[in-house]
Amino acid sequence: MLNNNSNNIEAQKTMELPLKIRDDGVYLTWDHLWATVSHKEDTKKNILEEVSGYACPGQVLAIMGPSGCGKSTLLDALAGRLDMNTKQSGQILVNGHKQALAYGTLAYVTQDDALVTTLTLQETVYYSSELQLPASMSKAEKRKRADDCIKEMGLQKAINTRIGGWGSKGLSSGERRRLSICIEILTHPKLLFLDEPTSGLDSAASFYVMSRIVGNERRKGRTIIASIHQPSSQVFRLFDNLCLLSAGKTVYFGPAREANEFFAAQGYPCPTLQNPADHFLELINKDFDDYDVDEDIEEGCLLDRKSTEENVNILLNSYKSSENFQRVRGIIAKISNQNGERLETNKRHASFSTQCQVLTRRSFVNMYRDLGYYWARFLVYLILAFGLGTIFYDLGSTYNSIQAKGWLLMFVSSFLTFMSIGGFPSFVEDMKVFKRERLNGHYGTTSFVVANTLSSMPYLLLVSLIPGAITYYLPGLKRDYPDFLYFAMVLFSCMLLVESLMMIVASIVPNFLMGIIVGAGVQGLMILGAGFFRLPNDLPKPFWKYPLYYISFTKYAYQGLFKNEFQGLEIPNNQGTSPPSMISGDVILKDIWQVETSYSKWVNLAILLGMVVLYRLLFLIIIKLSETLKPAIKALVMRSSRQIMQVDSSS
Repeated sequence: MLNNNSNNIEAQKTMELPLKIRDDGVYLTWDHLWATVSHKEDTKKNILEEVSGYACPGQVLAIMGPSGCGKSTLLDALAGRLDMNTKQSGQILVNGHKQALAYGTLAYVTQDDALVTTLTLQETVYYSSELQLPASMSKAEKRKRADDCIKEMGLQKAINTRIGGWGSKGLSSGERRRLSICIEILTHPKLLFLDEPTSGLDSAASFYVMSRIVGNERRKGRTIIASIHQPSSQVFRLFDNLCLLSAGKTVYFGPAREANEFFAAQGYPCPTLQNPADHFLELINKDFDDYDVDEDIEEGCLLDRKSTEENVNILLNSYKSSENFQRVRGIIAKISNQNGERLETNKRHASFSTQCQVLTRRSFVNMYRDLGYYWARFLVYLILAFGLGTIFYDLGSTYNSIQAKGWLLMFVSSFLTFMSIGGFPSFVEDMKVFKRERLNGHYGTTSFVVANTLSSMPYLLLVSLIPGAITYYLPGLKRDYPDFLYFAMVLFSCMLLVESLMMIVASIVPNFLMGIIVGAGVQGLMILGAGFFRLPNDLPKPFWKYPLYYISFTKYAYQGLFKNEFQGLEIPNNQGTSPPSMISGDVILKDIWQVETSYSKWVNLAILLGMVVLYRLLFLIIIKLSETLKPAIKALVMRSSRQIMQVDSSS
């Protein structure tokens, strides 16, 4: 009875904590949080097991642990970013309320810095400020906000330096990381998530980056949660609280400065001059239990690697029975019961028209500066155009020119447009930037699709006109100017179609190699079913004639160009008649090429342009479906997992 009373008194003391609740910050708590991944073999793996903790305004919470311990999973769970394959259970509260984190209150800086590499640092921040900040702010106010954020991150000296990427020197790793943070804090979020902010940086750069972040964000009262693999001793001293994970379980949660005392109490003191973070990770890393250390090296080691499992079990049990654990439970209860202010859920972005305008300008500048985006392809198109023009030079208007002109037009509408697949690497980079910015709520999917389409049109028009003129006039096709314009418009439509197709592939296929294979395969099928290699009447009806022949955009390009060239022509037929009779263009179209002449060439062009719109709409639908279905499927999975857990517990 006395023991029970003393326990109740101790629990009551832990509930009466000196935690002052602020009205202007975000308190995040998570209690008994589980995350489980289901594999194809119907096996389940627990990534997180009964993890509990809290994060407070003006403080930095570091989530540490060896690789694969669940750091990033915990960060994603708290930010609401877990994928559909991960089942989540437990309670996550924001200021004591169960609600989704809204745009403008949350900033998430990923481990990979997905940035537009051709822009300067200042341009990157300026464009982001115009996209993220509301329409009520003037352009001058947005620029000032951007300049202030650049100063906060100490990036003034690099404002005119390009981001840089493959083949070009640009910002350093530390500057890129600070730039990624700078972009995300433009909206003055109250909650900042950092996924491995020191990854790829040396100890000095890591300390400089983290001290900049911590100093600025603490002053602003932001709640900072960072997953970090192995910080230096200087970086470790910047943390207020520490969450130490091992195989998804909490080994320690509490003030970072008290972690040494906790480990020493369990018989694992940190040696003098050793980094506490290194000491903790050596104790709880199970990856090298079977690794034999040389005796000479082992003499300098401070623990027996073969006893790591035992070390972890001791620490887990000690933490659950410690006073610190009771204090954490009390703080979680106090924050959860505060019934604080609900976060604003309707924070405004820039207007749709502003988003389209800014994204179009940014994309246009990127395409202009990136030599591999269009200029390298433009050079290849010029070489191919001269090749085709000289091979088919001066075809004339004889009977033998009919077949040669057919081959030429086929090469133009299929082979030249096929080369647009060369832009796929750039599309992949665009999609990386889009996914990061869209996940952080910078702009809408529709504005991205519209801007991507508008910005590419001038370059495709240039490619259509100059190489198209070389290919058109050297072989001596119809000399009328309107006929050339039609030729260029068909070429432009086909290139825009292929780019639309490759954007669809880039949004679906997970990697670069598969994207090239899928894109080339789809285009190859379109060419084979277009009715040139086998005339339309000779195509096998299953699949090739129905439906591929009618959905192949190459078919409409062929037929439009054939009509443009042969309709109205009179070509002498010198095959066995003397004097030669004249064969009309309509006969050539019907009997030789089996072209459908029941409608004009302008219908073929209209169908091509309609396909461009259809492909872009399909691209938009795919992106939107991936966004709308993911939360619904995730919610369904979470409900079913909770029901399964309830059944298991009752049984």
